[in-house]
Amino acid sequence: MTHVEDELTSQPECWTRAAAEAAGHAGVLPEPGERVAIVGCGTSYFMGQAVATLRERAGQGETDAFAASEFPHGRPYDRVVALTRSGTTTEVLDLLGRLRGRTRTVAITADPDTPATTAADDLVVLDFADERSVVQTRFATTALTLLRAHLGLHTDAAVTDARTALDTPLPEGLVDCTQFTFLGRGWTVGLANEAALKMREASLAWAEAYPAMEYRHGPISITTRGTATWMLGEAPEGLAHQVRGTGGLWVADGLDPLAGLVRAQRLAVAVAAARGLDPDRPRHLTRSVILGPDQPLTRRSRAAHHDR
Repeated sequence: MTHVEDELTSQPECWTRAAAEAAGHAGVLPEPGERVAIVGCGTSYFMGQAVATLRERAGQGETDAFAASEFPHGRPYDRVVALTRSGTTTEVLDLLGRLRGRTRTVAITADPDTPATTAADDLVVLDFADERSVVQTRFATTALTLLRAHLGLHTDAAVTDARTALDTPLPEGLVDCTQFTFLGRGWTVGLANEAALKMREASLAWAEAYPAMEYRHGPISITTRGTATWMLGEAPEGLAHQVRGTGGLWVADGLDPLAGLVRAQRLAVAVAAARGLDPDRPRHLTRSVILGPDQPLTRRSRAAHHDR
């Protein structure tokens, strides 16, 4: 079993622990009414997108999500939450440093002994969800579960559904598809973005993601026999029928959308295996992007990747 397989199968237990510990972190997490930004890179950014939508829809206050390198410094926030598995990613540390003394910051990380622990004003450590794999799975979903629980939106059904996602076979023919499109609505748009990223990282697959209602505005033109369209969450009326009419494979599991992401992670590993790839050694990626003096933040790192 690869590291990523071992780690993704442990997610139900990680989610249960994170939900139980959420109340203990309430003092450093956003309070109702605060104006909040959630930042990260890659996977962490996509989790931030999901949390931002959940928090606003829960009536907790205006919430934005940004890639750490794209944070709008002229915009005021009461608190900035940085999601960073490794606590070493250059863009995140640079942002935390620039915000010190101006905006309250909290870093959610897997490692208590990294630069983020001193760069942020407050710290939440999810060390039980740390990972050896470059490809991030359980830390991202555990951090999202912690924040869902903090918002009062986590239920045991999500954990039950995650176990179902791990135990249920993938749809027949899905692994053999040549292109994958993930769709979401509201908070699950971020999950769709993350599912597509997992496919690209682990299996070098052609994968895209869109808000579900945008799918008809062009992207559906690539859908045909041998492609798959995967809906995370409730689908717009008529879309499943329309996709099936193209000859494409429609996937919708009815699970909690975060559990649906677990199934997508499994798909990424399965496609990698079918293509003879090692998902623990993704091409051109490292566990954390750390830029040297010859790679300023205005220039893209060759080790392009998401926050670890």
